[in-house]
This record gives sequence, structure tokens and C-alpha cells, in this order.
Amino acid sequence: MLPLKSVLLVDDDSTTNYLNKILLNRLGVTQQLLVAENGREALDTLAEVCGVPTPNCPSLILLDINMPVMSGIEFLEAYQKLTWPQRQPIVIVLLTTSVNPQDLARVQELPIAGTLTKPLTEAKMRDLLQTHFPSVAE
Repeated sequence: MLPLKSVLLVDDDSTTNYLNKILLNRLGVTQQLLVAENGREALDTLAEVCGVPTPNCPSLILLDINMPVMSGIEFLEAYQKLTWPQRQPIVIVLLTTSVNPQDLARVQELPIAGTLTKPLTEAKMRDLLQTHFPSVAE
């Protein structure tokens, strides 16, 4: 498996971030793992690492919906307004426990590649990689 250059985890739950970091590191998914605890921090991270085209810009964002400060939906709305260098071709996948029909209907109008329910597992991660990064999943 060839690892992705960078992955950004966006979740306000430190335990979830810890477990996801362990899983992604064990699977060798990425060379650089970035973590943001809300949508605002995620936007700040993108501004920092994606200001110009660079391999440090995340290839994948795993995004929670329900977070304080800035929710996943608010992040996606702000993300759509970013300039192109900050919106390099990033695959954004919701990783959430929310099954609120209103949330799910709203995110379908936003730039996401899919939705996974928590917890993230090896099987879910391998399926995600196979779907969106087939050269990495080999």
C-alpha cells in the first residue's frame, strides 16, 4: 500500500481522534496525520498547509458533523467558498454518528464523497481507499 501524503481528521472527541489515529497509523494509510477539533480549526489547517499546491495538503478529510465552534456542515459551507489552491482535490468523507435526516439531506448538497458511520474500522477504511484511492489500496 502506498500511503496518502496527508489525512485530516476533524472531530471534537479526543477519544475518537486517538482511536482513529491508531487505526490509520497501523494501516499505514498516510505519511502525515493532521487533527482538528472543529470546523474552524480544520479551515485554519487548510489555510496553513494548502495555501499553495503542496503535497502536505490533505488528500482525505474525515469529518464529523456535530462539533462545537463550527460544525461539519458549517465547515463544508465555508470550504465551498475557499480559493482553488486551498480546495485542491480533497476527498471529504463524513464520519459521524448522526442519523438526523435533516443533517443527511443537507450534506448531500455539499462537497462530500460519502458518509461513514462511527466507529471507523479497518474494513470501512479499506473500502474508502478502494473507492477513492485505488492506487493506494493496492
